[in-house]
Amino acid sequence: MAGDTLKRFATSAVVLFLVGITTFILPNWVFCLVVTLFIAVSLYEFFSTVEKKGIIVYKYFGVIAGILIPISIYFHLGEGYANLEPFFIVIACLFTFVLQFTRREKAKDHLVSIAITLFALFYISWFFSFFIKIKYLPEGAHLVGFLIIVTKMGDIGAYFIGKRFGKSPLIPRISPRKTKIGAMGGLLLSVISAVLCKGLLVNFSYVYLALLGLLLGVIGQVGDLAESLFKRDFDVKDSGGNLPGLGGVLDVIDSLLFTAPLFYFYMLILSGG
Repeated sequence: MAGDTLKRFATSAVVLFLVGITTFILPNWVFCLVVTLFIAVSLYEFFSTVEKKGIIVYKYFGVIAGILIPISIYFHLGEGYANLEPFFIVIACLFTFVLQFTRREKAKDHLVSIAITLFALFYISWFFSFFIKIKYLPEGAHLVGFLIIVTKMGDIGAYFIGKRFGKSPLIPRISPRKTKIGAMGGLLLSVISAVLCKGLLVNFSYVYLALLGLLLGVIGQVGDLAESLFKRDFDVKDSGGNLPGLGGVLDVIDSLLFTAPLFYFYMLILSGG
């Protein structure tokens, strides 16, 4: 048990260090590259897990289609090219159907295969690509840092407080190890970390930051439970084993998949569009 905790700490420290360097020091194209890499690995993990259930998905097509979305966003925002994001999404939807036409005559579960592929492109690729959009907002690096810190501190609080003090499961049919005390601890840590990150959002009052931390904490836990729902359905503990102590890349970014787009639109509305 102590060994697993040590692995979790070590891997988390390395990932956070690399993300921090990428966000605050390196050029935007490197940030885009890292986001794209996270998306590609997460999609591969997701499709590989689906295949274990005997569902036919076009894994490599899905990964390639998925990485085109963040790349198109970068070239639009960073290089000034036309916005091709909706175009690639439509083309991906089109080819998802076309690929079904190539299957054997008596193939079944066409709708399931199409739905899962398109869902992955939206849920993983498009949602996580909002980090690139956030990065190009005014003070974008600070916004990205704030979002990651508040969301992931909620994850950390829920895990360790739930592990130490949790007794009553939160939603046992989805994740027996997640507890009510852990959820409350995660929300508390999200609020505290948001307040302590005032240096990143200097124009926000402490009360406003606390409310924002609470909102992100709730949304982050919904994202975490959403992935737990998939893993429960597919009978797996982790999405992969690429990150020792943490599981797969999708396990790490799951809580960010909902907070990123919602935080982006919130900041966009707040700034008047």
